Amino acid sequence: MASSSKPVSPSPSKRANIIVRLFREIYHPLGFKKGYNFSLFFIFAGALLGFTLARLQYLNYNGVYIPASSPGEGYWQSDGHYKTGLLLHLSCILPAALLVILQFVPAIRYKVILFHRLSGYVVILLVTTANAGALMIARRAFGGAVETQAGIGLLAVIVEVGLGLAYWNIRHLQIDQHRAWMLRSMFAMSSIITLRLILILATLITTSMQNYYIPFSCAQIAWFYSRYGLGDPLAAYPACSYPSSSSSPSSSLNATNTFSPDTYVAVNANFNGTPEQIGASLDINFGMALWLALFLHLVGVEVYLRLTPGEARRLRAVSAVKQRERGYKVGGGWIGGGERHEGSQGREEEDGVGSVGTGSERGEREAKEVMV
Repeated sequence: MASSSKPVSPSPSKRANIIVRLFREIYHPLGFKKGYNFSLFFIFAGALLGFTLARLQYLNYNGVYIPASSPGEGYWQSDGHYKTGLLLHLSCILPAALLVILQFVPAIRYKVILFHRLSGYVVILLVTTANAGALMIARRAFGGAVETQAGIGLLAVIVEVGLGLAYWNIRHLQIDQHRAWMLRSMFAMSSIITLRLILILATLITTSMQNYYIPFSCAQIAWFYSRYGLGDPLAAYPACSYPSSSSSPSSSLNATNTFSPDTYVAVNANFNGTPEQIGASLDINFGMALWLALFLHLVGVEVYLRLTPGEARRLRAVSAVKQRERGYKVGGGWIGGGERHEGSQGREEEDGVGSVGTGSERGEREAKEVMV
């Protein structure tokens, strides 16, 4: 009697192994040794890449950015030094963001070290210039409230300090600290993405409450009504008929230049309303969203650094070998893990370096992993 055999399906563990192998086929060529590192890179670098690519079109300033910008931003950014500042910011920060993504690809750092170094200098130059542009427009960015100006200024300082310390540490061959400060700078810089998510949620909440208002100048109100073809602004804002510089009503209320910038009216923050109300809902929440996003990213990067001590120890071992090859004092003395001198093996072991100070095979082997 012939016996029939049923096909045996692979067990769950074997299927999992197949998925793991396929996953490794993706991230190993990029230089990632751990799956979780690649997963985090995919999430954060992917978000930054998508955000940047979506905004490359804004380099067409008058044709794309001004029509697509938040209602109210175009009033200030259509000309003058605010336009110059935003053009400077966009033209520098967008290419810098693309280069930053490549900076965190391990295969490039290992195999194309010259590109990594040169693009690092370019990133520092571009980000610094972009921050200068951001500071130029801070006074009027999303209403220019004090908390918004302070947040933009603090973000620029954090990014610049982080880049400066990253540069100082890599010049002293303290690779572990270079990694930490570059991560801090880039996480802070990318908080603008989280800011947008918080801003959308906050505008929906304040709109539902219907009791938030923000002052707009009558000149800005007239610009809104003229640009979007909303008719006579006096129908909604009759107070604009009496500019503070005159005791009689204006004779040509529909012309922007007849409204005094000293005259302000309260505009309801309503994301579902007219253009000036949409602008008000974004302006009133922007400062809060900026501070909250920056806080989340600063805490998040410190948590990540604490959760990856093994990578820091490995890079510290590599740093020690390279410093000895150059005749440097191990550790560099500042922002780099203490005043470690040659021969201080015990203290190096406390810092997780092990016996690298004696030229151990482990340190040399790890050093070769990041050298071409």
